[in-house]
Amino acid sequence: MSGFEARTSAAGSDALRDKYLDGLLAAGLYEDSCRSRYEAVNYRHLSPYKPSAYLVQKLREYEDRHRRCAPHTNAYKKMLPLLTGGVAAGTVEECKYLLWTPFSGLGNKIISLTSSFLYALLTERVLLIDRGRDFSKLFCEPFPGTSWLIPEDFPMKNLYFNRGDPLSYGSLVREKGIVNPLPSFVYAHVVTDFAQEDARFFFEEDQRALRGVPWLLVRSEVHYAAGLFLNADFEPELSRLFPETETVFHHLSRYLLHPSNKAWGMITRYYHTYLAKGKERLGIQIRIFNHENSPFENVSTQVVNCLMKEKLLPEIDLNDPQVVPGRWKIMDVIVTTLHSGYLDKIRSIYWEHPAAGGVLVSVHQPSHEEYQLMDDESHDMKAWAEMNLLSFSDVLVTSAWSTFGYVGQGLGGLKPWILLRPKSPALQEPSCVRDISMEPCFHLPPAYLCEQKMDGKRGKVAPYVTYCVDVEGGLKVLARNNEVP
Repeated sequence: MSGFEARTSAAGSDALRDKYLDGLLAAGLYEDSCRSRYEAVNYRHLSPYKPSAYLVQKLREYEDRHRRCAPHTNAYKKMLPLLTGGVAAGTVEECKYLLWTPFSGLGNKIISLTSSFLYALLTERVLLIDRGRDFSKLFCEPFPGTSWLIPEDFPMKNLYFNRGDPLSYGSLVREKGIVNPLPSFVYAHVVTDFAQEDARFFFEEDQRALRGVPWLLVRSEVHYAAGLFLNADFEPELSRLFPETETVFHHLSRYLLHPSNKAWGMITRYYHTYLAKGKERLGIQIRIFNHENSPFENVSTQVVNCLMKEKLLPEIDLNDPQVVPGRWKIMDVIVTTLHSGYLDKIRSIYWEHPAAGGVLVSVHQPSHEEYQLMDDESHDMKAWAEMNLLSFSDVLVTSAWSTFGYVGQGLGGLKPWILLRPKSPALQEPSCVRDISMEPCFHLPPAYLCEQKMDGKRGKVAPYVTYCVDVEGGLKVLARNNEVP
């Protein structure tokens, strides 16, 4: 069928699969504590993208640094006084930290966290995360022999800062210009309501000043990696880490984000019950942002038009041939959306007439919560499970603007078809387009960054950074050989 790549089935193929993902994952961890870490490879199609030897080296170096500087180590204890403007308990600052706090919906949290880990790699910081209400229950600890959670006895109890705070980098720049040295604790506001001074975070001189800050707190809800590629100091290192430039989120999400055993149980039970028999798997993710411009019948028609036009589903056979039992081919379709109704619309395509080619199309939807809930453990657990189920697809259709879809495509190494966001109640045409990269889009980057760092449709430093297909004005990293003319 057009659009589908060959996939080695999970059954009987374990010997062909490297559970360490070509060195991306470290060996030697107790596997029962996080089953998904080494099992997920048996559910996703084999990735054609291999991590660079340099990335693998830097990840092992990071793990060593994290163990040395983790909470309650001697090195960590020496640095704690600097949180409140004191002096480090030693003559040398052994460790620098990046504190991350969850913000917005689960998809936004995941893409922001992954960008923040990339920034920690670039700046040789140790990433510590605020566990929030449910974050530690969704994910395994990613680093061997240590924790990435900010400890409960951390002396700074309130990690909620905003752009107007006196210790935000934007405020410091606004008041004094680029300051060197900066305070020992600084907050970086990497949120879509950027002021011009906040956008200075992405510039070379500012990053040189921030290099000396031992405690840096980042709050963000976006995948800001594309902005880091536009920094002339960072770009050479990023190119060494990721020679295949569109693989940043693909590699780092598979390294960093492993479903907890509870989440993995939900994922694998659903897979084996509903999705294991199919020879082909199609994932469809539908997100409605503006109900006034997205009436149900129009969106249903848009989805079906996309699936049929792009030959992602088989055509209908009006001759109604009799399929001999045992000779049919099963195609599994998983639909993830907050809303009910779309499942039946897709199923009904093959109710009166069969699919051509002896294909049986089996359509499933794990949940329909109707509304997105923030920081709700049950809701987020289902969402995280469905992101992973989408990543098991051979082909993926996602919704414009949706960070939920970004996570599924990144984990799966898939370049999706994008259901375009309707701008009026009229039927959206074209219904969907193929994305230009599997990297998530950097939503609403600061205008000042684009004015200074973009040359037309491409980045001045990194010509493979361009504007997104699904989000007007958003930035995206392409494969290097797909540079924008």
